[in-house]
Amino acid sequence: YRSAAVLPLRQRAEVTTRILRERLDNLLPALMRETGYDMWLVLCQEDDYDPVFRTLMHFDSWCPILQMLVFLDRGEAGLERINLSMTRTPPGLYERPWTGTDHEEQWTVLRQIIEERDPQRIGINIGSVQWAAGGLTHNLYNQLVQALPQRYVERLISAEPLVTRWLAALSEGEIELYRHVVSVAHALLAECYSRAVIVPGVTTSDDLEWHYWQRVADLGLEVSFKPFFNIVRSKRRWDELGGLRVIHPGDMIHSDVGIRYLGLISDNQEWAYILRPGEGDAPEEYRRLLAEGNRLQDIYLAEFREGLTGNELLSNILRRAQREGIGYPKVYSHSLGHCLHEPGPLIGLPWEQENCPGRGDVPLRENYAFTMELSAGAELAAWGGELLRMSLEEDVVYTREGCRLIDGRQDQFYLV
Repeated sequence: YRSAAVLPLRQRAEVTTRILRERLDNLLPALMRETGYDMWLVLCQEDDYDPVFRTLMHFDSWCPILQMLVFLDRGEAGLERINLSMTRTPPGLYERPWTGTDHEEQWTVLRQIIEERDPQRIGINIGSVQWAAGGLTHNLYNQLVQALPQRYVERLISAEPLVTRWLAALSEGEIELYRHVVSVAHALLAECYSRAVIVPGVTTSDDLEWHYWQRVADLGLEVSFKPFFNIVRSKRRWDELGGLRVIHPGDMIHSDVGIRYLGLISDNQEWAYILRPGEGDAPEEYRRLLAEGNRLQDIYLAEFREGLTGNELLSNILRRAQREGIGYPKVYSHSLGHCLHEPGPLIGLPWEQENCPGRGDVPLRENYAFTMELSAGAELAAWGGELLRMSLEEDVVYTREGCRLIDGRQDQFYLV
């Protein structure tokens, strides 16, 4: 797995369906019990899927028109999983008590299922803090309310706590798989940071962005967000070169890129240096600042404790960084996994280094993944005292053994 070699589509389907079974069998029952829901309804429509729905459906699915998933905690009898739609699912994934085409009948069957089981707390996907917890549309909410007797309408509550745990928590199989995902992401970035792609004096930062995006698409993957490659040089050097975005010897290149693969997301920021004639490494000031960033990463990893909120983690990391003399430390880290920026604890924002209400109040739990996004800075003598802030970003996972890197980190420059 230590290359950009990706699985063919058929194997991707097999792997992700196996992971989905693992999550439905082992993770979801515990999470429903922990968060106190008797029933969870996930309702959406073709062309407007709930983001949570995508994590509950297998890779090679066709999900037409109206989608209804029903989950019921039956106590000792286990979790009942019902697919009430025209979607066909693999054997054993969901029960499928309705195979019709009349959507009025579909709503009637849903009402019957609810009446027969008489749940007291019915979670629906309406949220106030987590973006992904608000996937139930106003239209479908109205139809649901019209379809149910009033006593059940009064039992509808936000499923945000359950959605938060479902989307943030990774199964053991996903944690194992994540290294492959991130290693592919690292390999793709290493390809970009090479003379096979960069021709000094010719290649632009825009060229790198499009090359990366095209390479990801050619592998049958998706970028997790628009790729960014930035030329980093002193203000004086920018003035000398007329502000052009052409890469020259002596430049640093900073990236912010990620992929979406096997249901998981990567997000990385790493650096390259374009060697001048006769150079064998990046200048010492640059290397010292990268090492300072690695020290801040070590502090970040060491401060994770279950139950701490994102705001508490932010405060602890920054206080320790300041005690240990890290220059200009900033932390703006977010959860990762099935979503890019949520729903686990938010640990700072670039513009907010004290308190992030709401998302920063989410507590840390085991088996949450994060992107360790942070920066350290220094005034560089070679830049006439100008401040360089070096932003680094690597993917990590927190387990009962502590917080660790998923696939290593950058501790030296890519040399081009």
